[in-house]
Amino acid sequence: MNKQQRARWLKRLHQWHWVSSALSLACILLFSLTGITLNHAADIEATPTVRQGLLVLPAPLHQKLLSDASPAEKSAPLANDLAQWIEENTSLSLDQAEIQQDDMEIYISLPRPGGDAWVSIDRTSAELEFEDTDRGLISLLNDLHKGRDSGVVWRWFIDIFAVACLLFSLTGVALLYLHGRHRPATWPLTSVGLILPWLLLLAFVP
Repeated sequence: MNKQQRARWLKRLHQWHWVSSALSLACILLFSLTGITLNHAADIEATPTVRQGLLVLPAPLHQKLLSDASPAEKSAPLANDLAQWIEENTSLSLDQAEIQQDDMEIYISLPRPGGDAWVSIDRTSAELEFEDTDRGLISLLNDLHKGRDSGVVWRWFIDIFAVACLLFSLTGVALLYLHGRHRPATWPLTSVGLILPWLLLLAFVP
């Protein structure tokens, strides 16, 4: 590789390296922090906040439930007016609702990062019971780290972030290669960084 080619590759690699680092900076900080909190989850105390309630459906909604006591599909979506009434009176969002229903009950599961909620409707009595649990900020960040109940968009974001981190790492290795001959400690340190996790895994992980 002549000097002109080397200079061209250096410029290109530096550009890819700083762009990928800029794109992934916030997420690297987030995932590094949550890596620590996940590793010490048992040592971090959290007091969940639980909100509960018992309501009675208005007569028109109850009549609709009685007339549809045998839904064709066990996971059929809720009627718009029923869903709207639930959201307005429970302050719960049904966007990610998982619905199970039969001729006796409608059960709505509402998992989300950092908490969960559920709603149960008795078709006969028209009673609606709900519970909303919030496990706090640390739990929220941990669930985002794992992609738990975070939706399709966040899962795509994690994949894109992973590609940016991969590009950041590979361009870093390429830059180490181009600058390594001027810095004798480069490859010994890089080798330690590559080998040490595997040695610890083989020696200490059951």
